[in-house]
Amino acid sequence: MKIRPLHDRVIVKRIDQVRKTASGIVIPDSAAEKPEQGEVVAVGKGKRSKDGSVTPLPVKVGDQVLFGKYSSQTVKIDGDELLVLREDEILAVVESTRRAGKKKA
Repeated sequence: MKIRPLHDRVIVKRIDQVRKTASGIVIPDSAAEKPEQGEVVAVGKGKRSKDGSVTPLPVKVGDQVLFGKYSSQTVKIDGDELLVLREDEILAVVESTRRAGKKKA
């Protein structure tokens, strides 16, 4: 199924985090907290201003984002648990870990 969010909403799929401690203890699903990081699956067209113009969202499909613990609406589509967030509920975009400023010779 294909889903398209409206206005300034974003559809996010949670990214599962490692469920093992540094010492090798495996944490069961029932005891683990849900991650507050996810990958953007779909993006709305943008926020409409008072004058009628649309401001596009600063995130795009494929971006990894951080969001608040209780800041989303959960929906289940085709067996996947997805989150519906407003643009202002997204706290940050996780940037690539590549070294900035390094050029190949």
